[in-house]
Amino acid sequence: METPDAQEARDVPDWDPAQYARYADHRTRPLRDLLARVPDPPPRRADAPRVADLGCGPGAPTALLAERWPAAHITGYDSSPAMLARAAAYAGPTAGGGTLGFVHADLADWRPTQPHDVLFSNAALQWWPGHPEALPAYVDALVPGGTLAFQVPGNFDAPSHVLLHELRNTPRWRDRLGAPARTDAVLQPAAYAAALAPLGCEVDAWETTYVQILHGEDAVLEWTKGTALRPVLGGLADDPQARDAFLAEYAAALRAAYPPTPHGTLFPFRRVFVVAVRR
Repeated sequence: METPDAQEARDVPDWDPAQYARYADHRTRPLRDLLARVPDPPPRRADAPRVADLGCGPGAPTALLAERWPAAHITGYDSSPAMLARAAAYAGPTAGGGTLGFVHADLADWRPTQPHDVLFSNAALQWWPGHPEALPAYVDALVPGGTLAFQVPGNFDAPSHVLLHELRNTPRWRDRLGAPARTDAVLQPAAYAAALAPLGCEVDAWETTYVQILHGEDAVLEWTKGTALRPVLGGLADDPQARDAFLAEYAAALRAAYPPTPHGTLFPFRRVFVVAVRR
């Protein structure tokens, strides 16, 4: 059954690629750290490696996979038309004779229909609370020696999320923006390992907290506009005055939780990583 969080994720407006890319370096660093731990696909006698990027976003992150495996056939999947429109600029042949393409797909419904050497996902599976139930299907789609690798935010107890949830449920806003009790879709690293090891995988699971230094006025607010604030921005899209009032309240709370310094705003961000290689 779909949780309220999953339904809300489906109902909010499309992504804003430009807003999402404001902190591209910070958002890309976990991808690079994850990619560094992924082994190369096993050699094939004929076919080039097949790689899927689940939740590919604006295309530039998927292009990093093409840099790593230039001979591979890589397909990025995303449910956002705006993100896919931005990603289209990266589609085509790759330097090593491979291909890079992008396809519209909802991760809640998508399942591999052919063998893959790598199933990769960067900061996408957390939007789908049912993703742990899909792990067996992902592993079944891997060739022997293939890899399932993903990274998900693990910061849902951070002030940025807690304050947003509390504000949405205050008397002033709950009729328009009331948020259901959150069902955290992200497991602990040990829980992912416990789920994947019995499926015949060698599992490397870990967590990292990045102490990000964000620059600019109300930097944490600007960060959340690209992700967690999307349901609010959509819910108040027809009322700019109310939208601005909500953002002002949220910004003040964020400044208290993450006070700016002369060197920038410190924004700790925990992430969970999993690399599972099929034996």
